[in-house]
Amino acid sequence: MHPTTVGVDLAKSVFEVAVADAHWHLIARHRFTRRQFERFLASQPACHVVMEACGTAHYWGRVAHGHGHRVTLLPAQFVRPYVRGNKTDRTDAEALVEAVRSGRIIPVAVKTVAQQELLALHRLRAQWMSTRTARINAVRGFLREQGLDVPRGARRAVAALPALVEDADTALPGRLREGLALLYEEIRSVEARITVIEQRLATFVTTDPVAPRLLTIPGVGLLTATALIGAVGQIHGFRRGRHFANWLGLTPREHSSGPRRSLGRITKRGDVYLRCLLTHGARAALLAAHRRAAAGRPVTRLQQWALAVAARRGTNKATIALANKLARIVWAVWRFDVPFMAAPALTA
Repeated sequence: MHPTTVGVDLAKSVFEVAVADAHWHLIARHRFTRRQFERFLASQPACHVVMEACGTAHYWGRVAHGHGHRVTLLPAQFVRPYVRGNKTDRTDAEALVEAVRSGRIIPVAVKTVAQQELLALHRLRAQWMSTRTARINAVRGFLREQGLDVPRGARRAVAALPALVEDADTALPGRLREGLALLYEEIRSVEARITVIEQRLATFVTTDPVAPRLLTIPGVGLLTATALIGAVGQIHGFRRGRHFANWLGLTPREHSSGPRRSLGRITKRGDVYLRCLLTHGARAALLAAHRRAAAGRPVTRLQQWALAVAARRGTNKATIALANKLARIVWAVWRFDVPFMAAPALTA
C-alpha cells in the first residue's frame, strides 16, 4: 500500500524508520545510516514525516521539506507515553506514528537557519557570561584570602582590579599578583567577545521587521527580542496570548478535581532562557514603575496595574505576574503587527 506517514527515530549515525499507510497500519520498517536516510527521503513519495524535536530534528526537517514532505516535530516528553514495551529505536519510531495519530500533541515548528543562528549567538553569549562571572568570583575569593575587599558589582570589581595588582604597597604575593593579572586579561578578552555578539544582535534588529515592534514593549530589550524571534519564529502557532504564556511556563500549575479548583506556582515549562529574560525584564519594568511613582511622575496603565499587584502580593509575585502580562503583550504585538502603545493610568 502507499505509505502516508513515516516515523523517524533520529540519532547520530543510525536512523530507525517506521512506515505506515493511510489506515495507520505499519507496512515497513527500516534501519538506515545517515547517507541511506538522505537517499530514502529523496526517493520516497511525498508523505508525512514525523520526528522528535531533538538536536538534529530541525536540520532533517528542512531536508525533508526540500524533498516535498510534510514534517511534524513532536516534543519528546509527550511521545514517551506512546512507547509500548521496552524502549528501543524500533518502539520509539512506532510511538511517533501513534503519537501523531492521536492529533492531541501540539507540534514544534521547524526552525530556519537564521533562527538557529540567532539561538547559537545567545548560547555563546550565555556561556561567556558564565565564564566572566566565574572569573570575577575567583578574583574576589583570592583577594579576600589576602585581606583585601573588592567593590560590589561586576563592573566595579573588574575596574578596581588593575589598581590592586599594580600597587606595590598592596599585600599580594608575587606569583598571585601575576595570576591575577592573567585573570584580568582573560576577563577583558571575554567581555570583548560578548560585545561582538551583542553588536551582531543589534545589527539583526535593524534588518528584522518584528524586532523593532517588540522593542516598544517595556521590559523587552535587545536580548529578549532576538531570543524570542530565534526561539518562536512564527507566533501564529499560538491562538491566544495565554497559550504563549503557558508555553513559556508562566501560568499557574493547576491541581483541580470536581468543584475544587487549586492553582499553585507557575509550571516553569518551556524554555528556561526565555522565561529568565522575561522575568528580568519584568523586574526592571517594575523597578522603573516604582521610581516614577516615587518621583511623582505619571505612570502608565500597565505600571499602575503592576504597582497594585506589588502592594497586594509582594514584589516577587508581582514580577512573575508582570512577566506573564509581558508575554501576552508580546503575542499581541507580534500577532497583529502593531507597536505597543502605553495607555495612561486610570483615575479613581
